[in-house]
Amino acid sequence: MSRRSRLQAKQQQPLSCQEEPPQELQAPEHLQTRKRRTAEEVKKKEDGKIAKKHQYEIKSCWPPTITGGISPCIIIETPHKESVTTDFSRFKKYRFRNLFINPSPLPELNWGNSKDVWLNILKKENRYAHCKHFTSLHSSLQPHMRSILLDWLLEVCEVYALHRETFYLAQDFFDRFMLTQKNINKSMLQLIGITSLFIASKLEEIYAPKIQEFAYVTDGACSEDDIVRMELIMLKALKWELCPVTIVSWLNLYLQVDALKDVPKVLLPQYSQEKFIQIAQLLDLCILDVNSLDFQYRTLAAAALCHYTSIDVVKKASGLDWDSISECVEWMVPFVNVARKVPVKLKNFKKVAAEDRHNIQTHTNYLDMLEEVNSGVVSAAPGQLSPVSTAGIITPPKSTEKK
Repeated sequence: MSRRSRLQAKQQQPLSCQEEPPQELQAPEHLQTRKRRTAEEVKKKEDGKIAKKHQYEIKSCWPPTITGGISPCIIIETPHKESVTTDFSRFKKYRFRNLFINPSPLPELNWGNSKDVWLNILKKENRYAHCKHFTSLHSSLQPHMRSILLDWLLEVCEVYALHRETFYLAQDFFDRFMLTQKNINKSMLQLIGITSLFIASKLEEIYAPKIQEFAYVTDGACSEDDIVRMELIMLKALKWELCPVTIVSWLNLYLQVDALKDVPKVLLPQYSQEKFIQIAQLLDLCILDVNSLDFQYRTLAAAALCHYTSIDVVKKASGLDWDSISECVEWMVPFVNVARKVPVKLKNFKKVAAEDRHNIQTHTNYLDMLEEVNSGVVSAAPGQLSPVSTAGIITPPKSTEKK
């Protein structure tokens, strides 16, 4: 038989004629089960390690070398749960009262849905919470110290021709940061205040002052390194939430909606600069009083607008009715009486265009005005400290008075 014939015959043999593998080469049944079970256990262990990676704690916040009783900022991050349901019963109803009931006062926009824009603004207003009771967290602080600090920041803003939005951002950062801390010493207030303004200027200003200039205005009380360290602490404590809708932003919006005639130019100011700075000066005076934090920013701006216009204008521009702002309007009466005694004029600033002069923050004798307000308020709380008390002055002495 030829070689080809033998090969064909071998290929045509039935499968049953093929030899089976030896019995000892096959894995026993109990070993196969154990091997499968081990693989499942390994998978469970790996899943557990992955889950643990998502659970971590950051317990350090660049430990500051500065003193003053600042508590460390702690952030605890937990794994995300896809099936989490929010329990809205724990929120106060008043926080959402004006959120969905009031219609949007914004006109029809050619670049977006006015209802969605208005709803997003109100959500942000409720997100950035503030409270006047932060002084209860710091035993060595008094309400008049906040007034002195904010008045000094107003003066710094005018010296460097900073915008009003910059000051009100700094005010918001300061008030919200103080709610996150405990037992801060009064000697630290100036550092916290100038750091708040430093952060705000970097967010708002096109040409922000250098950090050397912010350290210079403290007259040696705060160094550049102190400001940098405090900046990191504040950003951590505020959770990098740095975009509130400030009081002056609400005022800009209300005046623009009231004077709006051409929808495509909604982003350009169409109101009187004189009217704006007149109302803005009233708000500057009100914000120095810690009791102003009892109200939302939108309510403060609407109440100030009501004193210089009418309730119909306020309702058209803000969507708020009299019941929503009446308490704030009544609280603001003594401030209005004092503010109207001081003439308001537009100031000229170098390198500032004429159409932008009203946006530059100005300063006047606000502490004297605030003292007059508190002296004329009959319903003032007993034992309330004067905001211009000389005790605990945090501004540094003049260079000629230093040793």
